[in-house]
Amino acid sequence: MGGTWQGVATALVAERGAALTRYAYLLCGDADEASDLVQEALVRTFGTPRMALDLPRAEAYVRRAILNQVIDRSRRQGTWRRVRHLAVPVGDARPAESDDVDERLDLMRRLRALAPRQAACLVLRYYDDLAIAEIAATLGLAQGSVKRYLSDGLRALSSAMDAADPAARTGGDHDRP
Repeated sequence: MGGTWQGVATALVAERGAALTRYAYLLCGDADEASDLVQEALVRTFGTPRMALDLPRAEAYVRRAILNQVIDRSRRQGTWRRVRHLAVPVGDARPAESDDVDERLDLMRRLRALAPRQAACLVLRYYDDLAIAEIAATLGLAQGSVKRYLSDGLRALSSAMDAADPAARTGGDHDRP
């Protein structure tokens, strides 16, 4: 790996580059944007030489930089997301999705529709397999806030999936005329 920061950066890209890109993709939902996020996170992490950085710590820095970028971009684009439906020309309607849509793509679309902190908490919990305390430390939140984001995010995903699949509904009088 080499003892220098250049060696650590090279080893990180070679050994964990694909995993970092998948992580970024889960957070943003776009392959090109994920590559850009990883590249920018690497520049932010290794732009200033860090002498005491080993491979696991370097990966943690890069993952945190990716997460921060996604949250920051979401904040900046918040206004646009609220009004972008007004800017779509009428003739540019998307074709209807088929019933054979891959569940992973459907889940990714729904994950991207969540608030950034909800999505970040869900990805850190179920993709990175972090405990509540670790998520709270990573995001700089209280554990109660992390639990709330997880709960709200799971509820939103569940209700979106139930709404899309009437057969998944249980109980009540949903199917009665």
